[in-house]
Amino acid sequence: MTRNVKISLLVVGAFALLVAGLLFATRPDAPPSDGAAGGARADALAPADAPRLNEAPNASATLVEFLDFQCPGCAQLQPIMGQLAQQYGDQVEFVIRDFPLPMHPNAEAAAVAAEAAHQQGQFVPMYEQLFQNQQAWAEQPDPTGIFRGYAEEIGLDMAGYDAAVADPATLDAVNADKEAGAAAGVQGTPTIFVNGEQVQVSSVQDITDALDAAVGR
Repeated sequence: MTRNVKISLLVVGAFALLVAGLLFATRPDAPPSDGAAGGARADALAPADAPRLNEAPNASATLVEFLDFQCPGCAQLQPIMGQLAQQYGDQVEFVIRDFPLPMHPNAEAAAVAAEAAHQQGQFVPMYEQLFQNQQAWAEQPDPTGIFRGYAEEIGLDMAGYDAAVADPATLDAVNADKEAGAAAGVQGTPTIFVNGEQVQVSSVQDITDALDAAVGR
């Protein structure tokens, strides 16, 4: 890892410590994956229409995160992922896929809201709103009004947003992500792949080590 990356990651050290304890806090009780992805092709895990955290059309590596917007570990990881997307610049593209877990009753609605924002090219602002305000909506009986407020705040066309949320195809897109994750061996969130290989994550260092190897640092 470069010196600049190491220094910058110190800034989020507190997050890293929390992530180490929370990364698999929402994983269901199941045997760990034995690499079922088996080197799954990166282009299968990262379709062209999936949202990205950055623009890196000439990247030499691809990171794919399967996440659940109601997952505490995913929320702790979010600012770190944003920083890594900046630090690795055009070397790595950071792709997001949905994997709402049954134990989180509002995760699917959050994923639909994010997909509706993605349809207007505003995925990242909604992704940030959902994670940064997770505690405000996670335990609400019906968070859709809160999500609509986020859509207004980030400047979405509200008629388009409402139509997308109501359109069954939007939920279908979320479910397609989940099916792709299950096929690749995803069992919980967050689950991360680098160039199609699942990264066994116990700390942020595991992610940066995998990225450094992928880009030849």
